[in-house]
Amino acid sequence: MNRPIDNRTDRTRRPSGRSPGAGRGPATFTAFGLAAEAEPLPAGLYVVATPIGHLADVSLRALATLAAADAVLAEDTRVTKTLLAHYGITTPLVSYHEHTVGSTRSRMIARIQEGQALALVSDAGTPLVSDPGYRLVEEAIAAGIRVVPIPGASAALAALVVSGLPTDRFFFEGFLPNKSGPRRARLAELATIPGTLVLYEAPHRLAASLADTAAVLGDRPAAVARELTKLFETVRRGTLPALAAAYAGEAAPKGEIVVLVAPATAADRTEDAMASLDEKLAAALGRHTVKDAAALVAGETGLAKRDVYARALALARLAQDP
Repeated sequence: MNRPIDNRTDRTRRPSGRSPGAGRGPATFTAFGLAAEAEPLPAGLYVVATPIGHLADVSLRALATLAAADAVLAEDTRVTKTLLAHYGITTPLVSYHEHTVGSTRSRMIARIQEGQALALVSDAGTPLVSDPGYRLVEEAIAAGIRVVPIPGASAALAALVVSGLPTDRFFFEGFLPNKSGPRRARLAELATIPGTLVLYEAPHRLAASLADTAAVLGDRPAAVARELTKLFETVRRGTLPALAAAYAGEAAPKGEIVVLVAPATAADRTEDAMASLDEKLAAALGRHTVKDAAALVAGETGLAKRDVYARALALARLAQDP
């Protein structure tokens, strides 16, 4: 069922006829009430996307890969065990999470170099997206090991396409800082990005996070997607202030949450640029003449000297007014 992978340049290819996982018998999985046998996998690290909620949102290639792998590296083995059992997959599970030490990664690399195929999964969705696994992929590449993506579900993309916000450009931020001060500071850095912002948020922080987002980004259209693909899937759309007010008056929601915010407009970017220019000029005017301050800031920003000088002159006059 798997499409063969060209590993002619892969030094870790499993020798023909030898399978470290052969003691488990044929690699099989069950789908649509039918049993299927998965083809053997060449040695390597397979990064496998799993459902974000609905167990049917998994590809046949992902099932075949999970069945044929010598082991599945799982963020939470209890969660992954449910998925594997649903599809009749008996591949051994190995715990791999954000606290996994380097020695464990080294053992996994060694297993692949010995000829094994290992599958890396997260609790839900695509591994490495706000999820552990980067270090293992990095070390595998450094060791000359083939890393194979098995694409599938992603909460960020699922939320984006139902948000009603622009999809031609987007910026995935993931989780914002937990505390309000650092969170607002980070939002200020994101304020001028000309693409839809995609944020993850914990249920107990959602109301406070929306309030901070509204305070920093203003009256932008936004959406809150919750429990995507699950029984209680909801997508709430409105302006940031309206959504912040709505969630402030309710009990903390349950489930996985994605917050999406419309891109910065040209006016937003101009306003932010002016604020940044004024800040730079104010600092320079404290140490230099208007002419020198304007020349200094123009050199730093690349803006036209004439425009910067006019703004510096205006700020200097404002400062002199009683």
